[in-house]
Amino acid sequence: MDTQTLSSTSEALLKPISAASCPVIKQPFLKRPFDFALSSIGLLLSAPLWALAAIAIKLEDRGPVFYAQERWGRGAKHFQALKFRTMVPDADQLLGTLQAQENDNRITRVGRILRATGMDELPQLLNIWRGEMSLVGPRALAVDEIVHDEHGNILRYEDIPGFVERLGVMPGLTSIATVYRPKDIEPEDKFRYDLLYIQKQSFWLDLQLIVLSFWISFRGKWETRGPKV
Repeated sequence: MDTQTLSSTSEALLKPISAASCPVIKQPFLKRPFDFALSSIGLLLSAPLWALAAIAIKLEDRGPVFYAQERWGRGAKHFQALKFRTMVPDADQLLGTLQAQENDNRITRVGRILRATGMDELPQLLNIWRGEMSLVGPRALAVDEIVHDEHGNILRYEDIPGFVERLGVMPGLTSIATVYRPKDIEPEDKFRYDLLYIQKQSFWLDLQLIVLSFWISFRGKWETRGPKV
């Protein structure tokens, strides 16, 4: 299937979801104050890493430092998630918005290091600080991302059980699925973990997942297909 056909098919399938169909779920009392405080501290302390990442990205291919992507937010709202660019320039325009796979040749050498350590997602601290994301919650999905079932057929996120329910909470930088499962598992499996988080969410669960996420970043294990913790 050529790029133009793939793009038009994706646009036809990804129909908008109304906010009315996504009832907002109440968050733990301390969640937003904690997100604001920790993201503020994180933005200040990580400033040297931002500079290091920006220089490395520019030196490799002189392309853009940042990558912005429209994603699903709480209540089916869209927002622009910001990351350090880890793929070759214009990767989405060339092939469509596809989830990264193991040994993906779109990922640059610097990008592999940023992904393994989680440094590519440092700019999303700005999204958390602004209240568009949380430190912990279901991963924010790209609005125009192309997903397939086991037979290679294009799927709409809306048709996957659990998608609407996960839009009831703030998307997160890390999650149960992110910590315990590979990035490229099937959406249905990922959504089951997200629903488990929604059912069990608490301030203490968030703390545990944040600590585990720091440990994974320290060990550079975010891209591993085996156990991360």
